[in-house]
Amino acid sequence: MAPRQRPLRPPFNPVDQIGRFFLAVVDLISEIPRALTKIGMTLWQLRRYPSAVLGLTIIFMLLGSIIYTVRIYPLQEAIVLWRGSESDWQEYPRLAQPLWYNTLTGQNLPRTIIMDSQLGAAERTETMLGEVKEIVLTYTFDFPYDGFPQEPAVYFYPIYREKVPYTTMTWHTPDGREYRLLQISPSYGQRHRFSQDSRLMRRLDGVAPQQALFAHPDSPGTPLQGEYQLQIITLMFEEETEFEAKFMLHGQVHGLAGTDSRRRDLMIPLLWGVPIALSFGLLAAFTTTFFTMTISAVGVWWGGRVDSLVQRLSEVNMVIPVFPVLAMYTAFFTVRIWTVLGLAILFTIFGSAIKTYRALFLQVRESPYVEAAQAYGASNSRIVLLYLVPRVLPVLIPQIMILVPAYVFLEAGLAFLGLSDVYLPTWGKVINDAHLSGALFSGHYYWILQPAFLLMLTAFAFAMLGFTLDRVFNPRLRER
Repeated sequence: MAPRQRPLRPPFNPVDQIGRFFLAVVDLISEIPRALTKIGMTLWQLRRYPSAVLGLTIIFMLLGSIIYTVRIYPLQEAIVLWRGSESDWQEYPRLAQPLWYNTLTGQNLPRTIIMDSQLGAAERTETMLGEVKEIVLTYTFDFPYDGFPQEPAVYFYPIYREKVPYTTMTWHTPDGREYRLLQISPSYGQRHRFSQDSRLMRRLDGVAPQQALFAHPDSPGTPLQGEYQLQIITLMFEEETEFEAKFMLHGQVHGLAGTDSRRRDLMIPLLWGVPIALSFGLLAAFTTTFFTMTISAVGVWWGGRVDSLVQRLSEVNMVIPVFPVLAMYTAFFTVRIWTVLGLAILFTIFGSAIKTYRALFLQVRESPYVEAAQAYGASNSRIVLLYLVPRVLPVLIPQIMILVPAYVFLEAGLAFLGLSDVYLPTWGKVINDAHLSGALFSGHYYWILQPAFLLMLTAFAFAMLGFTLDRVFNPRLRER
C-alpha cells in the first residue's frame, strides 16, 4: 500500500504568514483560561499524593521566606551590608554558633551582651569635684552561662574641646573580687578590646581576659555565674562636656544562623539565597523548556533543512561541556547573575531534550486531526502553536519542575568556585567562604551545613513535585 501523502503547502508569503502567526497567537491566548482550568483540575489530584503535598509545603515555605526577606532586608541594603568592612559588623561576635546549637547540644553557651549608655543601659552618676566633673557609668549584667565569652570590648564617646578626659575602668565579680582594667585618655570613637591589652594580660598572669575575668576562683576552667559589674569613672576638665560609652561582651552563639570569620550574620545570605536560587532556577527551567520545545516543533513541522539544522546544532551542543565553558567565561569577565543565566539558557536550549521533543512531535504530526487542520487551510504557525505544542504539555510541566534543581545547583556550583555574581549574597558564596576559611577543619560545621541543607531541601521539594506531576499528567504512570 502506498504511503499516505501530506497535502501540499501553499506558497510562502511573508506578509500572509505574519498575519496568520498573530492570529494563531491570539487563538492561543484565548485558550489559556480553559487550559488553566484543566491544569487546575489536574493539580487538584495532587492532594492524593503525600510526596506532592510535602514538596508543595516546602515550596510555599520558601516563597513565604522570600516575602519576609524582601521586607526585612531590601536587596541593595543587604548587598551593601554583606560587602561592607568588619567595622560594619563590630557588634557581632566572630565565628559564633547559631542559637539552636545550645538546644542541640544541651549547653548554655553565652550570648552577646551590648549595653550602651546612650540608650540608658548604664547607671549614671555625675559629681562636681571643684572644677572637675566626675562621671561614673556602671554596667550591671547577669552571666548565667556555662562557657566563657569571646571578647569584652568598650567604645568611648567623650565630647570635649581641648582638655582630654581621664578614664579608669574597674571590673567587679559576683564573689566580690575587683580588677583594675584600664587607665586611659580616650578620644571619640576609640575602641578598647580587653584581649589586646598587653598590660592587662600581664596583670592576669598571661591568662586571656575573657577567661580570667569570668573564671571561678576554685576552678579556673569553669566560668563563675552571677551578677557582674563594669564601672567606668571619667574625669572631665571642661564645662559643657559629655561622656558616653558602649560595653560589648561577644558571645559564642548568635542569631539563627551564626556568624562567619568577618563577623557577618549568615542569616542574610541564607535568606537572600532563596529568591536568588528560585529566580535563577525557575527562569532558566521555563525559558529553556519553552524555547527547546518551540524550536523542536518548528524543525519537525517544516522538516527538511530546518529540521536538519536543528539536529546538527543539538548534536554539536551536546558535546560542549557547559559547566567548564561557563566557568571559563565567568573567570575572564566580571559578570552579573543575569549574564550567567542567559549563558546557561543559551547552552541548554539545543540540548538532548531537542531529540526527546522531536520524537513526540513526529508522532503528533501524523495525527489525523493535524492533517485535517492542514486540509482546511490552517497556517503553519497555528498548527505549531495550537495542535503540536499542546500535545506535549503533559511532559513539559513535570520536566520544568525537575529542571529547577539542576539550575539551582549550577548557580551554586559557579558561586562555590568564586565565578558567579560578585555582589549577591548566595548559598554558593557562603560555602565558598567557609571552604576558604577552613570551616570544616576548625569545627565550624554550621557554616557549610546550613546552605548545603537549603540546597538539598530545595532540590528535594521540586523533585518530589516533579515526579508526582509526571505520574498525574502521564497516563501510562497513573495508578489504576
